This record gives sequence, C-alpha cells and structure tokens, in this order.
Amino acid sequence: MSDYRRAHIPGGCFFFTVVTRKREPWLADADAMQRLRQAFCETMRKRPFSIDAIVVLPDHLHAIWRLPPGDADFSTRWRLIKHSVSVTPPRQWHWQPRFWEHILRDENDWRRHVEYIHYNPVKHGYARTPWEWPHSSFRRAVERGWHSKDWGATEPSGLPAETGE
Repeated sequence: MSDYRRAHIPGGCFFFTVVTRKREPWLADADAMQRLRQAFCETMRKRPFSIDAIVVLPDHLHAIWRLPPGDADFSTRWRLIKHSVSVTPPRQWHWQPRFWEHILRDENDWRRHVEYIHYNPVKHGYARTPWEWPHSSFRRAVERGWHSKDWGATEPSGLPAETGE
C-alpha cells in the first residue's frame, strides 16, 4: 500500500488531473459535459472555490482551483462533482477512483500549469491551437490578458512534465 499523503493546505492553489474510468472518452458526450458543468456549479454553491484554469478533454480534465482561506478540503469537492456526474440517469459515467493533485508553489509554477492546461488540447491532437478548443478556459484567459489569441500555435517551452496523465 502506498504512503502517499495529499497536500492539505488551507486556502491553497492546486493543479488537478481527473481521469475517466479506463480512459473511456465519455466526456466528449454533450450530455456528460452539461452534467459536469452542473456538478461544478452545484458543488461551488455548497463548498465555494474558484477556478483559475480548466480544460476538459474526452477522457480527462485538468483544473487549477483556489480554495477559500482556512479551507483545505478539495477531496470532498471532487467527490461531490464526480458523484453528481456518475449517478444521474439516464446514463451513468464513471471516473477513476482517485485524482492527481499538485500544490502550486509560486507564480511561476502557477503560470506553467495554466499554460499546460491551455495547451493540452493541442498536445493531444484535438485542436491546432488552444483557441479552437471550446471546453477550456483559454478564451477567458485571453480576455484577462494572460494569453494572446494566437498563443499556443507552437508548443510553449517550460511546461511541467508530471501532471498525472
């Protein structure tokens, strides 16, 4: 058995990778995507957090969350999201039982992971540029001035290697 311990840091900023069971590409289904959006909204109402960046691909997603001061419970939030998506009829979709998290240590670490998230659809061959992928926070990042619209036409340097994929 693993001695892995999750990094529970109140008010922390975390990068996550969450994968569907057996890499089944059910997140490409429009109903699954809608259910995922609803699950995020419901969970954020019950247990607030903010999302700095997110990308949803057919078989996994990556996200950066900021938890409220004094709150370190990201595990319950993921459990609520995954449960909500998985149990609602008429279809049931399943996740791998665990997820991968990384505490973001500083602004450079945060920036590298935001770039990783936004470049991910290009890396996996789903789009030629991040702007083309609709299931991402990239357009919001462009609006905020974090990226130019044409960012990611070539692979950015310095992306993190380990992301739980």
